[in-house]
Amino acid sequence: QVQLVESGGGSVQAGGSLRLSCAAFGDTYFIYRMGWFRQAAGKEREGVAAIYLGGGGDTYYADSVLGRFTISQDNAKNTLYLQMNSLRPEDTAMYYCAADSRAAVRGQELLSSRYKYWGQGTQVTVSS
Repeated sequence: QVQLVESGGGSVQAGGSLRLSCAAFGDTYFIYRMGWFRQAAGKEREGVAAIYLGGGGDTYYADSVLGRFTISQDNAKNTLYLQMNSLRPEDTAMYYCAADSRAAVRGQELLSSRYKYWGQGTQVTVSS
């Protein structure tokens, strides 16, 4: 089993920055890939960014955050990060960390159905 705990959310004005963290506990050596997802009020959960923890550490981003958000990992701390810059009001959502022990079909790294383990989420609110 894997437990994920997010932190770092908060309220910020448009154009500001936040860094989210996701600490992983338990059978972390099984984790093969991790991702960040978000869900705004009244909307479906969407993939934001994903990363493979081994090899070249390939990363994937939703078009809406490309160039503004950066996903990274610190293996020594079993922690995943999401650096969010140039935040916009439309980035307001609950942000979730997710992990899985299996490889994903290429192109499906940002699908929530491809992740088994989930954190409780951290709220990000961006005001205009």
